[in-house]
Amino acid sequence: MEKIREYVTSITDGKVILTENQLAQFDTYFHLLVEKNKVMNLTAITEREDVILKHFIDSLAVAIYFPDIYEKELSVIDVGTGAGFPGFPLKIAFPNLKVTLFDSLNKRVRFLQETAETLKIPVECIHGRAEEGGRNAKLREGFDVVVSRAVANMAVLAEYCMPFAKVGGYFIPYKTDKIEEELAQGKKAVSILGGSIKETKHLILPGSDIHRSFVFIKKVKPTPKSYPRKPGTASKQPLS
Repeated sequence: MEKIREYVTSITDGKVILTENQLAQFDTYFHLLVEKNKVMNLTAITEREDVILKHFIDSLAVAIYFPDIYEKELSVIDVGTGAGFPGFPLKIAFPNLKVTLFDSLNKRVRFLQETAETLKIPVECIHGRAEEGGRNAKLREGFDVVVSRAVANMAVLAEYCMPFAKVGGYFIPYKTDKIEEELAQGKKAVSILGGSIKETKHLILPGSDIHRSFVFIKKVKPTPKSYPRKPGTASKQPLS
């Protein structure tokens, strides 16, 4: 796990140096993930070095371009978190964050709760569909930052995620490197939902040929009350 410490030290210009306890938390998280993966489908990536690079470091890479994540006490929700990426690694590395993990599959949420208890890490784990969570008064427009590595095109993902962001906050989807066409198709949806695409940052994960893009979407006005639409609608009829 020393590779994670080196990476975090590098991307924060030495402002954050992971403790031995944090490295132990990453190590325990890895073992819990691999063990649980034997009985339920959490990830296709299980080799130690691959998990470190493709899950842990990939989750943390956003801090290169968004230092608020390690400098401020922000409320962050990870929508469609799955096995906890990117929310869990962000919380371990940057304990200043107030992190909520949100997923539609209850079995995954139970795994996340058990992991949080084992690691003694305060995160909130919520089971539900994004369309329902986005209409929940306790969650709607309640977060400084919304992140997601979920696989969906920009128009669909924006409808799932933008309702959670505060006005003035950010929605930051983790995307692949070839996203120009997707951004062009999703720009109108982002605007309808109260967002404005500010910039896109690209990088190659260290020691690999894996490309990652981060789209920084600022919430500039409240999401109209008619969104998100009822479950299933966004994927069947994307905003355009």
